[in-house]
Amino acid sequence: MESSRKGIAASTSAGPGDLLDASTDAAAVIADDGVVLGWTRGAEALLGRPAEEVVGRSVARLLAMPEDPARLTAVAERCRAGNGWSGQIVVRHRDGRRLDIELRVSASFRMAGKECFLVSARSGTRPWTMGQSVLDGFLTRSPVGMAVMDPELRYLWLNDTLEHFGGVPREQRIGRRLGELLPGLQAEALEGLMRKVLATGLPVTGYEYVGWSWADPRRQHAFSTSFFPLVDADRTITGVCYMVQDVTERWNARQLLALVNEAGTSIGTTLDVMRTAQELAEFAVPRFADYVTVDLLEPVLSSEGHGAWLTDAGPAPARAVLRRAAMRSVREGCPEAVSQVGDRVGVLRPPHDVNLLVNGEPLLIPVLDPSEDPWAAQEPMRADRIREFGLHSLIAAPMRARNTALGVTTFARSLNPVPFGPDDVLLARELMTRAAVCVDNARRYTREHTAAVTLQRSLLPPALAAGTALEVACSYLPADPTDGVGGDWFDVIPLSGARVGLVIGDVVGHGITAAASMGRLRTAVQTLADMELPPDELLAHLDDLVLRLSDEEAAAGTAVHSAATFTGATCLYAVYDPVSRRCAMARAGHPPPVVVTPGGDAYYPEIPAGPPLGLGGMAFEATEIELAEHSLFGLYTDGLIEGVDQDVERGMAGLREALVLGGRDLDALCTSAVQQLVPVPQPDDIALLLTRTHALGADHVVAWDVPADPAAVAVLRARATRQVQEWGLGELAMTTELIVSELVTNAIRYAASPVRLRLLRDSRLTCEVSDSSGTAPRLRHARSTDEGGRGLFLVAQLAHRWGARHTGEGKIIWAEQEIPGGA
Repeated sequence: MESSRKGIAASTSAGPGDLLDASTDAAAVIADDGVVLGWTRGAEALLGRPAEEVVGRSVARLLAMPEDPARLTAVAERCRAGNGWSGQIVVRHRDGRRLDIELRVSASFRMAGKECFLVSARSGTRPWTMGQSVLDGFLTRSPVGMAVMDPELRYLWLNDTLEHFGGVPREQRIGRRLGELLPGLQAEALEGLMRKVLATGLPVTGYEYVGWSWADPRRQHAFSTSFFPLVDADRTITGVCYMVQDVTERWNARQLLALVNEAGTSIGTTLDVMRTAQELAEFAVPRFADYVTVDLLEPVLSSEGHGAWLTDAGPAPARAVLRRAAMRSVREGCPEAVSQVGDRVGVLRPPHDVNLLVNGEPLLIPVLDPSEDPWAAQEPMRADRIREFGLHSLIAAPMRARNTALGVTTFARSLNPVPFGPDDVLLARELMTRAAVCVDNARRYTREHTAAVTLQRSLLPPALAAGTALEVACSYLPADPTDGVGGDWFDVIPLSGARVGLVIGDVVGHGITAAASMGRLRTAVQTLADMELPPDELLAHLDDLVLRLSDEEAAAGTAVHSAATFTGATCLYAVYDPVSRRCAMARAGHPPPVVVTPGGDAYYPEIPAGPPLGLGGMAFEATEIELAEHSLFGLYTDGLIEGVDQDVERGMAGLREALVLGGRDLDALCTSAVQQLVPVPQPDDIALLLTRTHALGADHVVAWDVPADPAAVAVLRARATRQVQEWGLGELAMTTELIVSELVTNAIRYAASPVRLRLLRDSRLTCEVSDSSGTAPRLRHARSTDEGGRGLFLVAQLAHRWGARHTGEGKIIWAEQEIPGGA
């Protein structure tokens, strides 16, 4: 058996029901060693060999083909596994002829103690012959159009199918060229291909094209053609045969798929509702229609984005207001339009109502007749435009996404003579599905962006008040709308003693979450600054606050929304004292400030960077520098210096140059610096806070040492009263006398020396008493029987505001009074 199967050329799986048919096939039983054990009469008739010449001998001598041990082994293993095998082999007849036979081998079995195989065979199929009449009928009635052209590309013969495709009778074609008969079918290109076949002798297959024919002049058809040469006995090319098949349905399906895929990349490139609507109109003209309008409901077009209809909330409102969002025409200027972009428009062709927007299917009007009663009565102007420009077919497709009605898009044809059909409705529905999602995305983004911008601007300071210590200007540039609102913020906080706190920060992220987090941090900084904390301590408390808020939100299950917001926040806080002209500052991962001296030298102070807010466990370091009067001191966010190329060092050098070369007007300088560094919209917010320092000279500040003697109170009271009068603030003399008396008395009685009294005239009149005690004063409400305890209560009633701040030497109790008539 092993040698009998050598050289088998091909194999296929045999089914269980056709492994052996002993009634008609030649059959033999072969052992696994290749020895024939059984031989039927059918086998004797097939090979001309009687049983006595074959049985007991190797089957290998019957083969007339090369051996193939590898394939033989694979066949044997297959049969041993219980599967049959079938294939073709070549054997030798007794008279020496070679025979092609079909061989089948059964699954192995045991017989007389040996592994055996039952093999059946039959002669190969006889070639089929076809009569001339059958051949003629096949060529004539084939569903594929066929034609024979001579070397001059004139028709010699064509079948009935090709005659039907072109719509030109056979007798008018014979002897004439394709270009003379059907110029609309790309005759020049087809004849060029046929000349190529005549020149090279190589066939051209599967060439597809679209054209018109006399058989169906109102509809484009797609055809697939193949060309091959006709060769005579001496291998001379005598003509060209070409075959044509109508593949319009396949072509349309392919074009539909390509159009839908292209729409996915062409529509919705921005998050702007109007732009998305215009992209839809521009995409559909002229690919799909000659005139397109996109009308959206007013709530969809509003900046708030509220009030859109939910399709699952029942019938549509009785009164619907749509506005023209976009339109496009093959004619310049859209002369077909009755309404322009932004105008209110009607909903649909009468008599269809607004419910079509909520639960209706696309409306197909294959033949548009403006003379019908609904048009003539309700839309006379539109009916006139339909007649004037020949609009003959229309599809009105509602636009819906995520259970929300958005509007309606109308497609019309005029120059394209083919009316819309059911297949076009499918395409319109698919376009609406994709475009509606893009429009709804833009609507949702606009709503969130507007809310975030409103929230952010409400949290930023409406005005910057720095007293006379600083001249202040600011510039804030929101991020590109496609990237969302960022979390940049800044503030100017008046402090006691004519000092001013300056803060700038940046919350990583975009959107409402970043804006809300920015507002919380700004409020926290204002509260901590009001506690008169130095910059490094303020940032430490702010860091603790961020950590606590993150932990609380994580415990509440909202860490996904808050972790990135707080962990990525940066901040810089500075306090400027116009009396000493010194500025103390600390930063938490924020870029350093920029300083421009009155002489025009610009530099960035070396301040320890510190960790971003929310990391915890790391200290912040404060740095103090002296600023000459009229120095420029600027705070900014990283968006200003990163720029397009993300090169921070280049951005910092550009900022330094812009401030040095700028003019004296602070507002103009601030605006020009931002425009110079950021000429195009950026993906991050940009904030720049510029200040010009001023100093309080000796004519605005006076101070006295306070002896530890209660009798000194009267002397200091008199000095303060006289100084206030010299400053022209006589109206405040009495209240100043009382405030000085109470603060100095308390310092002498309860605090430790040295004690010092200071008066400052700025935008307010400030009285300060400093001592070396670290105990903070406490406002008490004295009982009617108490002899004392009313001092600070009296100060609180007389002063505009009062407070205490700790210093390295002790503390300062201060009280401010409003100056009548302003500073």
